[in-house]
Amino acid sequence: MVTYSEAGVDISLEEQTVRALTGELSETLEYRNIIKNKGHFAALVDFGSRAIAMSTDGVGSKILIANLMNKFDTVGIDCIAMVVNDILCVGAEPIAMVDYLAVEQPDPEIASEIGKGLKVGCQQAKIAMIGGETASLPKIIKDFDLAGTGIGTVDKDKIVTGTDIKDGDVIIGIASSGVHSNGLSLARKALLDIANYDVNDKLPTNNNITVGEALLEPTIIYVDPIIELLNSDIEVHGLGHITGGGFSNLKRLNHDMTYIIDNLPEPLPVFKAIQATGIENKEMYHVFNMGIGFTVILDKQYQEQALELLNKYHDAYIIGKIKEDKDNRVLITTHDNENIEL
Repeated sequence: MVTYSEAGVDISLEEQTVRALTGELSETLEYRNIIKNKGHFAALVDFGSRAIAMSTDGVGSKILIANLMNKFDTVGIDCIAMVVNDILCVGAEPIAMVDYLAVEQPDPEIASEIGKGLKVGCQQAKIAMIGGETASLPKIIKDFDLAGTGIGTVDKDKIVTGTDIKDGDVIIGIASSGVHSNGLSLARKALLDIANYDVNDKLPTNNNITVGEALLEPTIIYVDPIIELLNSDIEVHGLGHITGGGFSNLKRLNHDMTYIIDNLPEPLPVFKAIQATGIENKEMYHVFNMGIGFTVILDKQYQEQALELLNKYHDAYIIGKIKEDKDNRVLITTHDNENIEL
C-alpha cells in the first residue's frame, strides 16, 4: 500500500511544522486589529465596517508535471485558483494578487507561458495582478517555483466563519476538474513510479486523455458561482475549499461539528487510476478532493435554490449533512460503500 508519506509528503508532520511556526508568530496578531479566525482558509484584517481577507499559496509539485510535458501555460491558473478559492471561504470577494516566481535560471519563453496562465486565472477570478517578484536562485531552486498572495474584501457583517453551522445543515459539493493542485506527489508516485506510466500514455480509466493531461488539468476557480451565491438571499453558514488534506479540510470550519459525507458522486477517472495502484480509501479521501473541489454548508430550506444557482456553473450535489458533535470528525461513506473516518 502506497501512502502520501511514502511519496515524500507527511501531512501530520506538515501540521506539526505549521503549529511550530505559527506558535512563534501568534503574538504578532496583537500589533494590528486582526479578526481572529484560527485555522480558517483566509486571514482577516479589520478595516472599520469592512475586512480585508488575505491568503497565500503556490502550485506545488504540479510544476514537475509541467516540466515533464514541457507545458507551462496552465500552472498560472492553478496559482490564482489556490489563492482566490481560499479567500472565498470567508465570504470575501477576491480583488487583487501579487505573484512570486523563483527560478534556477531566467527563461523568458517559460516566463511568458507562465504569464499566460496567470492572465487567464485573473480573468476567470476577475482580479488584478498588481505586482510581484521574480528571483533567480541557482543552488536553491530547481527549475522554478510559483506562488502568490491575494486579497479580498467583505463587509464585516457578512463574514462567513463557520460559527453559524448547525445540526441538520446540508453540505453541497461542487465538482472539481481533477487533482487540482494538491496531492501531486502521491499521484506522481502512483502513476509514474508504481504503475510506470509515461505522461504521454493514455490514462487507463479514460483513454481520451493522457496521464500528463489528466494531472495537469487546471484547478477550477469558483469565484463566479460563490460570489453570486453570497449576493443572493441564500443564508450561507460555511464555505470550504477541498485542497491538501482532502475532506479533512471541513473540520476547519467549525470544531464542534461532525461532517457526514454519504452521497458522493463517482470518483473521476484520474482518481480511479491513482487508486488502482494500491492506495486505500482512507488515504485517497485524506489526500485528494475525489471530484469535489469546493463545499457550501447551509440550512436545508435553501438547498434547492442553491443547487439551481450553482449548477449554472458546475455540477453540484448534496453530498452530506452536519451533526453537532464536539469530536469534530469527517465520516465518509465512499462510493464503494466503505465507511471511513478522517
